[in-house]
Amino acid sequence: MPFSKVQSEKLSQAVVRQIERLILQGVLRPGERLPSERELSERMGVSRPSLREAVAELQASGLLETRAGSGIYVSGELESQFSPALTRLFATHDEAVNDYIAFRRDMEGLAIERACLYGSDTDLKVSATIFERMEEAHKKRNPAEEAQLDAEFHMSIVEASHNIVLLHVMRSLFGLLQEGVFFNRQVMFRQRMTRDMILEQHRAIHEALQARDGAAGRAAIDAHLDFVVEALEGQRQADRHEAVAKIRFEHAQAR
Repeated sequence: MPFSKVQSEKLSQAVVRQIERLILQGVLRPGERLPSERELSERMGVSRPSLREAVAELQASGLLETRAGSGIYVSGELESQFSPALTRLFATHDEAVNDYIAFRRDMEGLAIERACLYGSDTDLKVSATIFERMEEAHKKRNPAEEAQLDAEFHMSIVEASHNIVLLHVMRSLFGLLQEGVFFNRQVMFRQRMTRDMILEQHRAIHEALQARDGAAGRAAIDAHLDFVVEALEGQRQADRHEAVAKIRFEHAQAR
């Protein structure tokens, strides 16, 4: 018979399972600092020895890491599932950028359709709050802040899709994007016209999500990423022209 005696679960194992679930669901993020041992044991209603035992197990499994004199963190290695060698290839080949955007188009189109179906009212409030912050940042003309909120807005839609595999795949990709592996997002926010257009594209995505219109959301995602492709190609061409201009200038100065 496929039965065995029921045994009470150790408190440390209950702690392990709770923290694992929070990481899996994307609530605890890579690099995030956990509360102090005292605060965490009080919040979870367990003794410090039980908590230490759980933390040790999570560290051994690679989910948590201790930083000397700083505390316990969710492992930063969870942010990217790509090897350093592959990351270098991504950074040095233009076709990786094109394929990255094509992949985002497919995955984010799926994400917004799922978010419109499965996202809770609170999920939509989170996304709306980030969009409001985007509007405020737009007025301040801070490229770094706008680029960061851009990523947070897109990730809020992925989170609202409630698919944990999609969540972690896209979080890894956005982690590489934040490091400038595919392209420098801040460049996209340096020109007024481009910044205005990007904000309006995000407004269309935002309105479709709030209306729970998956088809309109996918169309808005496609339009936005098509614009990104065009803007990046325009920047590449401008960079090529500038490189030639510098060579001409240096040659003229030498004569």
